Amino acid sequence: MRLDRFLSETTPLTRSLAKRALKDGDVTLNGKPIKQAATQIDTEQDEVTFNGEKLELVGLRYLMMHKPTDVECTARRGLYPRVIDLIDLPKVERLQPVGRLDADTTGLLLLTDDGQWSHRVTSPRHRCAKVYIAELAEPVEGSAAEWAINQVAEGIMLEGEETPTQPALLRFLTPTQAELTITEGRYHQVKRMFVALGNHVNALHRQSIGDITLPNDLAPGEWRELTAEEIASF
Repeated sequence: MRLDRFLSETTPLTRSLAKRALKDGDVTLNGKPIKQAATQIDTEQDEVTFNGEKLELVGLRYLMMHKPTDVECTARRGLYPRVIDLIDLPKVERLQPVGRLDADTTGLLLLTDDGQWSHRVTSPRHRCAKVYIAELAEPVEGSAAEWAINQVAEGIMLEGEETPTQPALLRFLTPTQAELTITEGRYHQVKRMFVALGNHVNALHRQSIGDITLPNDLAPGEWRELTAEEIASF
C-alpha cells in the first residue's frame, strides 16, 4: 500500500494532509524519517509512526448498540447527537448503521464498515425478521385485537404505497403494548402500519434483528462488538 494512503486509512488525515505530514518529517518507517508519499509499505511487516504513535490498519468491524432516544442514525450533524458520537473507536465515521432507527426510536442497532455484510442483513430478498415493541396510544382488546392481527398477517396497504406489506406477525402483550415482527424495511413502516390500523405509536423499540437479540445488560447508549457467531448468522 502507498504510504500516504496508509496514513489516510489509519489517522484522521486526508491524503493531502498525509503528504504534508510526510514533508514535515512527522512520519517514520521502521524507525527512520520518510518523506516520499508514494513509498510502498508492507502493512503487516513494516512499522509506521505518526508523531511517535505506531499506526495499524483498522479491519472490518461489526457492532451492536442499544440506541437511546434522541440520537440520530445519520452521518451529518443535526438536531440530535449521532450514534457514532457514542462510539470511541478509530475511524468511527466509517461505521454505518445497518438499517436506521428514527431519533425517537430505541433498541437494537447494528453498525459495520462491511458493506457486503450490511447488504445481506438489509436486502429485501433475505427477509430478515425484525421484532419491534410498540407502545400504543389507544388500547386494543378482544375482537379489535383479533381483527388487527389478521390484517397484519394478510398484509395491509400503507398510505402512498402501491403494494401491501408482506405478511407480518402481531401479538398484543397488553392492550396498549404490541409486538410486531416484520421482514421488510419500508420508510417508517411500523408506525405507518399502526396508523393504517387506526392507532398511533407513542414509543417504539427494536428488540431483535434476525437471530441477534438486544441483551438485557446492554444499557441505552452502550455498545459492544458482535461475536463471530452473531456475524455469521447473516
